[in-house]
Amino acid sequence: MYKNNGGRSALATALTVLMTMGVAQAADTQVVRIGFAGPLTGPSAHQGQDVEHGIQIAVQEANQQHLKIGDKPVEFKLVSEDDVADPRTGTAVAQRLVDAKVAVVIGHYNSGTSIPASKIYAAAGIVQISPSATNPTLTRQGIPSVFRVVNDDATLGRYAGNYLVKTLQAQRIAIFDDRTAYGQGLADEVAKAVKAANGNVVVREYSNDKTTDFNAILTTAKARQADAVFFAALDYQAAAMAKQMKNLGLKARFMNIGNLPNDSFKQMAGSAAEGTYAWNYGTPLLEMPKGAAFERKLKDTFGVGVVQSSPAAYDATWAAIQAMVTAGSDDPKLYLPVLKQQRYEGVTGTIAFDEQGNLKNPAATVFQFIDGGWKTLSVERD
Repeated sequence: MYKNNGGRSALATALTVLMTMGVAQAADTQVVRIGFAGPLTGPSAHQGQDVEHGIQIAVQEANQQHLKIGDKPVEFKLVSEDDVADPRTGTAVAQRLVDAKVAVVIGHYNSGTSIPASKIYAAAGIVQISPSATNPTLTRQGIPSVFRVVNDDATLGRYAGNYLVKTLQAQRIAIFDDRTAYGQGLADEVAKAVKAANGNVVVREYSNDKTTDFNAILTTAKARQADAVFFAALDYQAAAMAKQMKNLGLKARFMNIGNLPNDSFKQMAGSAAEGTYAWNYGTPLLEMPKGAAFERKLKDTFGVGVVQSSPAAYDATWAAIQAMVTAGSDDPKLYLPVLKQQRYEGVTGTIAFDEQGNLKNPAATVFQFIDGGWKTLSVERD
């Protein structure tokens, strides 16, 4: 009996030591929270989920690499919030992420939520990197902790306006937007470029980001003999407009900037997708340095490939992680100077920022939907 009791006592002691070691190891592991905010419900949920997928892949890879920040092992955790693409909800979500003590926010998806949220993050000293918010105002507020990893709309609007007039030879152009911070700002830049290229804006109208009936403004465009229609809005609205143009017999060329090209537009627009022109941020997926491998990983993990912004979201996340590791701290005050100066070779290309927080040397691509698929027409870069 004595020996048995001693055996049990020894076993208990060993288990206690092992458990104590495990607790000590867990206590030594630093948890770093990475925030994300975007639409996870509503008509643009597929876009928000796409961004979230990119961040999830980056976080998963970082944890598999057993990285250290300083001399401590680190575990990265994603904290996701649904801002439903609404500015008011976006500010509430931003405060929740601040309260969760995230080290960085990858987001928001929309310009209309990113801009008001940026002030909340700035006040809390939290770095914000958007993979998709393109309104120039975001990085023109003088906030040193705001970045984006895509082109802005001042540049893309210039590309699109020039292309309409100089390449497509359109002379009577109707320009519409969804009256969001993104859509209105982009459409204004396109209108400015059209006029600079000696084209004529014969209709300048807007709807809102919930509308799917565009017959009234399209009828005006038809009456004014528009030979091209430009619409700054997301894919679910662009698809509806393409269908209504076809039903009205409006034979103008249709161009969108708003998250095309993707399969969702094809499914929603049906046969009306044929001939659509679409400008997109960055280079085509399969021309990105690591695009094909990223697409495979996304499909293997989530059963769906890239919609639009997941590669940029992945790169934004890794840029932040690399800066933290290099700085030896997840404190934005310490890793922000590193982030501003570093170069990260990502899926989309080189991630490096200018003095305003914009991506250096960004590219943009124009596509056309031909014979049931998107064809690359041109890649532009300043």
